[in-house]
Amino acid sequence: MSSSDLIARRDRALGKGATLFYRQPLHIVRGEGVYLFDDTGKRYVDMYNNVPCVGHANPHVVAMMAKQASTLNVHSRYLHEPIVRYAERLSAHHDKSLTTTVFTCTGTEANEVAIMMARSATGGRGIICTDAGYHGNSEEVRKLNRTPVGGKGEIRSIPFPQTYRPITEGVSVAELTDLYLVEVRRVIREFAEDGIGFAGMLVCSILANEGLPNIPAGFMPRAAKVVREAGGLFVADEVQAGLCRSGRWWGYEVTDFVPDIVSMGKPLGNGLPLAGVIAREELVNEFRASTEYFNTFASSPLQGEVGNAVLDVLEKERLCQNSADVGAYLRGQLSSFTARYDAVADVRGHGLFVGLEWVSDRTAKTPDRRGAEDAANRLKDKGFLVYNAGALGNILKIRPPLVFSREHADAFVGALSEVLQDMYGHS
Repeated sequence: MSSSDLIARRDRALGKGATLFYRQPLHIVRGEGVYLFDDTGKRYVDMYNNVPCVGHANPHVVAMMAKQASTLNVHSRYLHEPIVRYAERLSAHHDKSLTTTVFTCTGTEANEVAIMMARSATGGRGIICTDAGYHGNSEEVRKLNRTPVGGKGEIRSIPFPQTYRPITEGVSVAELTDLYLVEVRRVIREFAEDGIGFAGMLVCSILANEGLPNIPAGFMPRAAKVVREAGGLFVADEVQAGLCRSGRWWGYEVTDFVPDIVSMGKPLGNGLPLAGVIAREELVNEFRASTEYFNTFASSPLQGEVGNAVLDVLEKERLCQNSADVGAYLRGQLSSFTARYDAVADVRGHGLFVGLEWVSDRTAKTPDRRGAEDAANRLKDKGFLVYNAGALGNILKIRPPLVFSREHADAFVGALSEVLQDMYGHS
């Protein structure tokens, strides 16, 4: 079947507008490790999908999934040990204050629970986010996505903290941190003026969807302090940043703060829908008492065993260290392009989560979304899957499975060099 025929069937079956990547969409039929294969047998290095964090079709995870599915899978209102063991193991990788978990199936649900938990604990409704984040797709969580500054609802935003296009030019990093904290205090004050009780602040710990900006030093821990002093709770969205993606177990370790509540998602099940929220025991107990929250498919034996299997691989193969080491190596190799091509203005990120800032005018820092999109499509043709993202759509987003190696990094750097030469000529 041709791609055009499959697209036509897809539009009828799923509705027109369901998102597809690339100008010529790929028909992917198989995955293995860091690789994806299309219907013609062509192999691609997957450098975008953070869901299969321990690799596509990981044998250990697949075996445990099949074994448990063929034995038992029920809802959470029966006693079963695997999900308890999984919660205990997951908590052991968090800050010691974060002890107790509410499991869900998706990151959207996790962020919904996190909001409910913060509101239940504080009695407030007001939530602060950034103006360029993404946290999910439920009606309430969608209010946190790309929320314009200056809104008047229960969810309000600040300009996302960054050093590349700062809120004020020509100031020191320390002054810049203070200016962004002024924005946090402003929103808290406006909530009070409007008679809206303050519940807290919810942000991705490394601002992934904002474009992985370099966050002014000290912003996150100081923002958490400001929020707590105002009676709110600080929530870290770790759906993208967590589970070793950043070179640490959690993004909040990289940006140097301890959250009150953490939402987790995508990579926990390596493709099986598994997500959750972890917090202090008293916060979870209050949440359960006030909401009687129940999720039919969450906390299942299947989720427990698959979650444990993912942790097995992460721990035994030391993939957190691999993320840190290979990520640093990749960023180092990519940084050479900033001196050779004006279009690549900045290389940034943490662990195996890297962003390349694409511009059409480096002096003016003019974002070049079309250039980043063109580069992504050209890389696809060379067998490497990335895509453009970020607040302005001009960040080349690199986020491979954590089994990605230096060999894969070298191959990608070579392909990107060819793409840049094709687009802009020899440096």
